[in-house]
Amino acid sequence: MEKVILIIEDDVSILRGLKDNLTFEGYQVHTASDGRNGLQIALEQKIDLLLLDLMLPGVNGYEICRLVKKEKPELPVIMITAKGSEMDKIAGLDIGADDYLTKPFSIPELLARIRAVLRRSEPDQESLDKYSFGKVTLDFRRFRAYLDDKEIKLSSKEFAIMRYFIEHEGEVVRREELLDEVWGYDVVPDTRTVDNFILDMRKKLEENPSKPKHIISVRGVGYRFNSLNE
Repeated sequence: MEKVILIIEDDVSILRGLKDNLTFEGYQVHTASDGRNGLQIALEQKIDLLLLDLMLPGVNGYEICRLVKKEKPELPVIMITAKGSEMDKIAGLDIGADDYLTKPFSIPELLARIRAVLRRSEPDQESLDKYSFGKVTLDFRRFRAYLDDKEIKLSSKEFAIMRYFIEHEGEVVRREELLDEVWGYDVVPDTRTVDNFILDMRKKLEENPSKPKHIISVRGVGYRFNSLNE
């Protein structure tokens, strides 16, 4: 079944070019040229990936990404923007974007990023479907998480981080390793992106986020996951 991509981009010429190229590659493409209409489509329709411009009329890309990830944490988002500073990139990643492309970019590069993000978002048939630790249950196939049998919201990035932690339980996982494995980058210079995600995850998954028992800091290196209470 062909994948459905929503493009939200206010530059009509860029929007048309992206749609033509992605359609040629076999994707089903929906488009929107303003933030409000694009957000409505993203929330109401079944799509497999969101290609999102940052500077939009109505609702900006950061806000769209935040709202979409809140309601559809499993939906991959690639941000595209002319703002190429490292802080802009980190801000986008911090609110849940799965990748970030700076204009101008080539179509082959875009296609490669789309394939990589879609591949990372698909459930691994050989890996676990569900996993429980403490009072938490994670359903990796349906992207659902529960604490004390009450559903909590985890983003696709947070699920990916937890999957990697579980697969490497007891091992020290470096911040750079998480950036490489979860975000798909060799290195993002500021590893605060990882630290911010971990802080948010502890608030959701730990009984006492200030004294975590499962996602444990290893000073100067990274983190270690322990399924048992320490």
